Amino acid sequence: MKSKDGKPGQHGKPRVVPMAITLVLLCGFSFYLGGIFCSEKEKVEIETKDVSKAVSSPKEPSVAPLQVKSTAFPECSSDYQDYTPCTDPRRWKKYGTHRLTFMERHCPPVFERKECLVPPPDGYKPPIKWPKSRDQCWYRNVPYDWINTQKSNQNWLRKDGEKFLFPGGGTMFPKGVGAYVDLMQDLIPEMKDGTIRTAIDTGCGVASWGGDLLDRGILTVSLAPRDNHEAQVQFALERGIPAILGIISTQRLPFPSNSFDMAHCSRCLIPWTEFGGIYLLEVHRILRPGGFWVLSGPPVNYENRWRGWNTTVEEQKSDYEKLEELLSSLCFKLYNKKDDIAVWRKASDNSCYSKLADPDVYPPKCDDSLEPDAAWYTPLRPCVVVPNANIKKSVMESIPKWPQRLHATPERISDVHGGNANAFKHDDSKWKLRVKHYKKILPGLGTDKIRNVMDMNTVYGGFAAALIDDPLWVMNVVSSYSANTLPVVYDRGLIGTLHDWCEAFSTYPRTYDLLHLDGLFTAESHRCDMKYVLLEMDRILRPTGYAVIRESSYFVDAIATIAKGMRWTCRKEETEYKVDKEKILVCQKKLWYSSDQSSR
Repeated sequence: MKSKDGKPGQHGKPRVVPMAITLVLLCGFSFYLGGIFCSEKEKVEIETKDVSKAVSSPKEPSVAPLQVKSTAFPECSSDYQDYTPCTDPRRWKKYGTHRLTFMERHCPPVFERKECLVPPPDGYKPPIKWPKSRDQCWYRNVPYDWINTQKSNQNWLRKDGEKFLFPGGGTMFPKGVGAYVDLMQDLIPEMKDGTIRTAIDTGCGVASWGGDLLDRGILTVSLAPRDNHEAQVQFALERGIPAILGIISTQRLPFPSNSFDMAHCSRCLIPWTEFGGIYLLEVHRILRPGGFWVLSGPPVNYENRWRGWNTTVEEQKSDYEKLEELLSSLCFKLYNKKDDIAVWRKASDNSCYSKLADPDVYPPKCDDSLEPDAAWYTPLRPCVVVPNANIKKSVMESIPKWPQRLHATPERISDVHGGNANAFKHDDSKWKLRVKHYKKILPGLGTDKIRNVMDMNTVYGGFAAALIDDPLWVMNVVSSYSANTLPVVYDRGLIGTLHDWCEAFSTYPRTYDLLHLDGLFTAESHRCDMKYVLLEMDRILRPTGYAVIRESSYFVDAIATIAKGMRWTCRKEETEYKVDKEKILVCQKKLWYSSDQSSR
């Protein structure tokens, strides 16, 4: 403090009293704050102890498990032995023939759903074990002679006593599928070094192409529609080869964009250049940047083949030129060509797509109103889905080669809410531990007893990744109502599909050896009636096959009750963590034969 003249002033003894008072006040205030701090600290410690006690207390009340009434489900009549609810030929006449719309998914309404057990054919027996099953299957398991009769000259399959044999022939590979794929590998060296891992075969026949590729480290989704006679997908799955019912018609295929490393069509009779090229636009969408499209059959090699196609050389030349023009507009370039096989490659970068800015160009670029990965009942559109320019590590040249890509964190995980490298690594570690435990409680897992496996509600494909060295394959299913993690599954080099479990799956009866689900009823019981989900599981599970159901303790007893009514035997097992809130049901489906006493 300064005096009026600016020099320090002296006030003497009167200053002592205020300073003493201040000192007393400061001491008192400090004591008060210390008391508050100590009391709050004791309060926090007491509350922490109470919370800890509450969490660990075994006396804490729990929710009573769900209870359902025990019901014995009747048998369906024997004419339902190949029943596919959402692609049922009995209902085709209700739908239009334009672009084969009637062959797409059309699920029955709730009041028409079957509440019966689909019987196996007379004489059905457990399928031949892999790898023998690739070349043979029991005739009575897939008792359809149509392909054998109609395709006998093409060596697709032949009946030999009680078996169908698969010599590996096909319309475009009369010398056998092995020689056909050898030629393809000469044209596409990337098939040999792990660059190409996932493939799709449209119009797959009996899936001999996909079966041959398995030994070459390439995992193929074989795709064909439900047919009154051919049962192509059923033959494929009976052989132990991945396949799914589907057709490119008016809806997108149930796969995200930029999924497959290679797409293949061998005389699949898809009119690629018709309807504005919309079918090839869909192949472009699901093919990874830098991916390959392989075509054999019309109009490839028309100069030498046109006489056998009931056409003229001029017509076939025109068709080939139209195809080349369409592919060029979609930023494909001819990569290689020899004899009956032509290979085009999708552009790896987006510079080619700049031409789509021209308003007179057809097909145009898709606008942003439709998510490129949306693929569940999503209409096909006559426009080009341009790959996201920011996703650079998912193009063919940048993604790790197989098998390194299986455990490399995919770039597209960042598109998933909460997805990151740490979450991915944690999921991988978790499933390694879980699968190790599963093999203890189900010793058949990892042996030749289990070949076709479905993970009914995967996240990142961790269950499939943990089984990668076993003689099986896994169809990874991502719920159409959950976060779309399927791009991550495909970037890992695994296969899968979108699906809504309130509906039937796109496959024939008796096509999977093991169904695995993790908390599916906890996640979706508010939408899907548990009874119908379990009946669908029974339909697609092979007799003597298994279901591993990992669920909240709230649902386990109810599931076991319904399973008993389906003639399953179940046992309850602890999880690897031995926690009360979650249990595992290991169930096995019984082999039984239809009494056919009534047509329910």
